[in-house]
Amino acid sequence: MKVCVVGCGAVGSLFAANLATLDDVDVWAFDLAREHVDAINRNGLRLSGAGEVVGRLTATSDAAELPLCDFGIVATKAMHTESALAATAHVFADGCVATVQNGIGNEEVLARHVERVIRGTTFPAGKLVEPGVVQWDVKGETTFGPFEERPAPFEEVERLADACTRGGMPAAAVHDARGPQWRKVIFNAATNPLGALTGLTHGRVCERPDLRALASRLVDEGKAVASAQGIELDSDPEELIDFAARPEVAYGHKASMLQDVEARRATEVDFLNGGISEFGRRLGVPTPTHDAIWALVKGVEAAWQQ
Repeated sequence: MKVCVVGCGAVGSLFAANLATLDDVDVWAFDLAREHVDAINRNGLRLSGAGEVVGRLTATSDAAELPLCDFGIVATKAMHTESALAATAHVFADGCVATVQNGIGNEEVLARHVERVIRGTTFPAGKLVEPGVVQWDVKGETTFGPFEERPAPFEEVERLADACTRGGMPAAAVHDARGPQWRKVIFNAATNPLGALTGLTHGRVCERPDLRALASRLVDEGKAVASAQGIELDSDPEELIDFAARPEVAYGHKASMLQDVEARRATEVDFLNGGISEFGRRLGVPTPTHDAIWALVKGVEAAWQQ
């Protein structure tokens, strides 16, 4: 099996390094960060923290060097999906492509470029600490399912889930992956921007009753939008928020949006709170708290342009 991870940042690296430990999987990584690519090719892709892994794989910043692959795992920031797939779609002419990205709408972008799309949701998290080295902060499960508009065959979804599980990234194949995806979207949209706006880790956000109550209001609006689409969440995002706040889970984890704000990079707020707000407008479901949070984060981003 040949797998190409498109976007080998923190989450992409978790998949790439773990899959590369399997004898029957040939892993390639496509990433535009040349120093990261060079370090991976020179020393392997190293994970530390929740797991100690050194994955041996081939990385490149030149999509023309990629071979035809059976599977793609797209792990770029949501705003980079279009350009990443425009560059790499030829690699998956006969393959299936899964997204493990944050937010809403990534599958639709993939479907413009490839024929067989897998809707994916993943909870492992980490951060890039230096080229070729990723700190693995949070373990967790991944769910894959066929994307309704351009579905991958279910047996291929199962094949990818099996490889990830055998490689140390537990994954399940399901026929309808919308419930897990919206649970994570609601969880991220209720917690990531609060960390980004305050500078607090997930656990410290949850320790403040005022911020925890604000997260609950965001959850309630997200649930209403999901319900209006007929989506049944696989579990309650409120429970996930409290579970992640435990010291042994993700108390000290800086959400990806906080990492972006600290680095003065564009955030994914358009695909999280902005995405929930957009679906709410289409469905006639009010989302005033998401609207306000979106405006605040966009204001932070605007301040960097001054």
